[in-house]
Amino acid sequence: MALTTAEVARLAALARIELSEDELARLAPQLEVILESVAQVTEVAGDDVAPMSHPLPLTNVFRADEVRPSLAAEQVLAAAPAVEDERFRVPRILGEGQ
Repeated sequence: MALTTAEVARLAALARIELSEDELARLAPQLEVILESVAQVTEVAGDDVAPMSHPLPLTNVFRADEVRPSLAAEQVLAAAPAVEDERFRVPRILGEGQ
């Protein structure tokens, strides 16, 4: 099934990409090759092959959350250049109305 330039234009509009007529004509056959390749991959996987998101097994590399001793808030704020209402004071980066 060959992609038409109208179908490619519709896809471009959905993706909010502006394409010229020359680009549509050039991209239609290229996208057709991509779609055919994806179709071939789906044919290879049989019912005995489980769907997977990664070819190798993944394990969680995060450590467990443990409560450990840390600095008191007063100690941390004592080293801050500016403090307001028991918090770090930082310069405003957005306007008043935002």
